[in-house]
Amino acid sequence: MAYDLSNQLVIEIASSALFDLTDSDAVFQTRGEEANRAYQEERIAEPLLPGIAFPFIKRLLSLNDLAAEGEVPFVEVIVLSKNDPDTGLRVMRSVAHHDLAITRAVFMQGRSPHMFMPAFKMVLFLSADKNDVRSAVALGHPAGQVLDTSSATDDSDDLRIAFDFDGVLSDDSSEKVMQASGLAAFHDHEVEHLQDPMSKGLMRDLLAGINRIQRREEEVKRDDPSYRLRVHVALVTARNAPSHERAIRSLKGWGVTVNDAFFLGGIEKADVLEILKPHLFFDDQAGHLKAASRVVPSVHVPFGVTNEGLPVPAPVLIEESE
Repeated sequence: MAYDLSNQLVIEIASSALFDLTDSDAVFQTRGEEANRAYQEERIAEPLLPGIAFPFIKRLLSLNDLAAEGEVPFVEVIVLSKNDPDTGLRVMRSVAHHDLAITRAVFMQGRSPHMFMPAFKMVLFLSADKNDVRSAVALGHPAGQVLDTSSATDDSDDLRIAFDFDGVLSDDSSEKVMQASGLAAFHDHEVEHLQDPMSKGLMRDLLAGINRIQRREEEVKRDDPSYRLRVHVALVTARNAPSHERAIRSLKGWGVTVNDAFFLGGIEKADVLEILKPHLFFDDQAGHLKAASRVVPSVHVPFGVTNEGLPVPAPVLIEESE
């Protein structure tokens, strides 16, 4: 019987987001593919250092200890890489060295494997390659570009995640009103449509998967009051009253929850995030991420009206063999 991923939280991650490939990329950019292959082969026994998304992935995988005996793991992480299979050997050896429970991978020489995302029933694709991410989002896939910033560094096993709302957890229908008509019209629109849940955004299913793990944690805590909840989710949005209520009602209508909500109304998000210290923060607006990415690991979701005009690379088609 084929292995079924449909009941798991499936994250797909590029090696560029999981590990620090700065040196490897420099070799590839200056000396080409063959030189990079030789570079990786020479260093195959030298583990790659953790990248920006490494703490997020490591903590997420650690939550599989909540699964009961015989139960499928809550989380499945799959490496998607543009490396060829030979070069990918160092990636997978590094996975083993860092004791990450990742056994599945896709390596495609020089081509983005994002087209295979639906086959794995994934809810998130993380990559440092903005072109791969934009191509994936253009196809309607939940993808985010991990920005070049410092990784989260703390010794706890907690997992903290923060989301923007419009264009991330929700669609951009309200943001379009904001961009077209201004703040006052935006608030009027949200009050008028208070009882109408917004359409789900690219990252709603990710939040739903995280919530399933949180519900298991709550079950464990009821049986063992000494258990400390590890997963914490925050909403960090520029919305404020009176538009905050539609966001809360939309989350409830979609069947998802957050632990905390920050309705900032124009206050700098980075000031809150620096204290909150999420292991990843998801936002659709580059302007918000410019400051945020200096203090916390950040992910750009290039979706919706705020990202219109961004170039979307043409898809690379796989030629059929004769």
